Amino acid sequence: MGQLVWIASYPKSGNTWIRAFLHNYIRQPDAPYDINRLTDLTAADTNAERYHRYDPRPASQYTIADVQRMRRLVHHDLTALDSTLVFVKTHNAKLQVAGAPLITPEVTAGTIYIVRDPRDVAVSYSRHRGRSIDDTIAFMADAEAATGGTDAKVYERFGSWSEHVHSWTSSSDPRVHVVRYEALVNAPEATFGPQIRWLGQEPPQERLSRAIRFSAFGVLRAQEQVDGFKERVAESTGPFFGTGQPGHWRTVLRPAQQAQIERDHGTMMRRFGYL
Repeated sequence: MGQLVWIASYPKSGNTWIRAFLHNYIRQPDAPYDINRLTDLTAADTNAERYHRYDPRPASQYTIADVQRMRRLVHHDLTALDSTLVFVKTHNAKLQVAGAPLITPEVTAGTIYIVRDPRDVAVSYSRHRGRSIDDTIAFMADAEAATGGTDAKVYERFGSWSEHVHSWTSSSDPRVHVVRYEALVNAPEATFGPQIRWLGQEPPQERLSRAIRFSAFGVLRAQEQVDGFKERVAESTGPFFGTGQPGHWRTVLRPAQQAQIERDHGTMMRRFGYL
């Protein structure tokens, strides 16, 4: 039985990028790892199939309390996937809901948490949701924001963008390795390398460079253009991998939209250098 390493983030903040890097680093393929096989090494904690062991009904019939009752059991099941560390993707905030944690502490070894400028998140997430930017800005400020509740995906609670970031980064826990999305873009070796060191290895330079090259944003985008990406949802109005460039919001957001995000999340944005 292993322990869980959470790959955690608010949606559209670089979670998939980290997962692609880890697959390319750990598996050392001869060509970039298939983005449609990113579940080979990273499980998802909202996959409804994992909950059917404890409740065979269609997952869309589960209440939030039902999911929270089973979540700890599912997290324990995930530890059986490997004898050491099990990587698990999550967009859940680190909160208590219906009397139970969204992240089960006793099976947790640590977390890689990715944070991204919420102005860029708003642009990317609106395209992913198939909703307007104004609707997405409001969603990102909603303390009750959540998704899931379908037959494929159980309840997943975000809270507001600020609450999400605060829930994962407010304490100085050495088991939480915080990564800024912008650093992944601007200084990849100086950002991806420490992730491997945090996991307990000194990465060989050639292996690290190759994994970074194979998981470069342009490579991921090109794979999606050729083969599609199964994690892109039906309601999306564009590709899963957009421009990927920090500051893209400057060409998209109206001044009023920018100001609203900064009012909603100014405290946390200042903490991470976005204001």
